[in-house]
Amino acid sequence: MNWTAIRAIYVFEMARFFRTIMQSLISPVLSTSLYFVVFGAAIGSRIDQVEGVSYGAFIVPGLIMLSVMTQAISNASFGIYFPKFIGTIYELLSAPISFLEIVMGYVGAAATKAMFIGVIILITAFFFVDIDIQHPLAMIAFLILTCLSFALFGFIIGIWAGNFEQLQLVPLLIVTPLVFLGGSFYSISMLPPVWQVISKFNPVVYLISGFRWSFFGTADVPIGISLLAIAAFTGICLAAIWWIFRTGWRIRD
Repeated sequence: MNWTAIRAIYVFEMARFFRTIMQSLISPVLSTSLYFVVFGAAIGSRIDQVEGVSYGAFIVPGLIMLSVMTQAISNASFGIYFPKFIGTIYELLSAPISFLEIVMGYVGAAATKAMFIGVIILITAFFFVDIDIQHPLAMIAFLILTCLSFALFGFIIGIWAGNFEQLQLVPLLIVTPLVFLGGSFYSISMLPPVWQVISKFNPVVYLISGFRWSFFGTADVPIGISLLAIAAFTGICLAAIWWIFRTGWRIRD
């Protein structure tokens, strides 16, 4: 394992994050704070509790997941797409490092950025609502797994994308709607029976449900199924990346 190469890629990507701190950190934190004001204060004042939890606190796990997923995808996709765009990807491919080391560098940096943003948003939430985390270790585990899995997904998007517009296509048109419809701001038990069944076809439901369970001990789906869902998603992403480097799809074209 070439740890020097992994460290070089990781440090370079993290340096880019801190060079664009306003866009990379301040912007998502301010956006999430607005959600707390609008949903937590305005709507929360009209909704007493959801599953025994104040509405302002209930939406915190969903808001963190929304930011973490989108940021992990965006950072990982841009990180690998930019070398493709300027042509330096061929230097990586010709260097004496394996595809696993390339993935570890880029995905590790993207996951770290997303987790950093998630922690900042969690700290910000304490200024707006009272939160009692019942299972802190499970919360950390779910946060790390979500950051890693969606960073892997973003890495695939970055390889697939043919231009900068396509980098935003999947996060804006697919991931964000799935998060909003995945129980970020409500419990799916509040929906009519038909829509409860339909919602369970949304994979994001299982991530948000498991993450919310780590906070409040309540979940829309069993915690074991949530863990299986995120493990399966991670496995699919790893298999797809292995196939991409094995075949050279969208890399050597």
